[in-house]
Amino acid sequence: MPHGPKNTQHRAAGLRQAMSLPEVLLWRQLRLRPEGLKFRRQHPAGRYVLDIFCAEAKLAIEIEGHAHNTGDRPERDRVRTLWLENQGIRVLRIAAMRVLKDPVGTAEAIAKYALHGWPGHPPLQGEGDRP
Repeated sequence: MPHGPKNTQHRAAGLRQAMSLPEVLLWRQLRLRPEGLKFRRQHPAGRYVLDIFCAEAKLAIEIEGHAHNTGDRPERDRVRTLWLENQGIRVLRIAAMRVLKDPVGTAEAIAKYALHGWPGHPPLQGEGDRP
């Protein structure tokens, strides 16, 4: 499991104190260890900080709001995803609105995905898609 350098670890610690509402709502559910899985919040990985990480499943969960669609953010997210995948980590992107609408259901779907995945293509992050 990749860890970050000291400056990334310090940034992750600061981000734990300033989590967005969707991150807080999802974390409240995932910290209960659905399906027996342990999740970490604001976990340093290389030069990146993952919103939520499950080491056992090698799964990074990124909660995405509107900012992820603006400026150079899509390209930065693509580079980040490639780096994580090269480390053996799957990346699951979840729309922030989905978490706000149903944090419990979203957490349950994430835990099931962490254990079993979905056959075929990875899920999309939009409203009607899983998780």
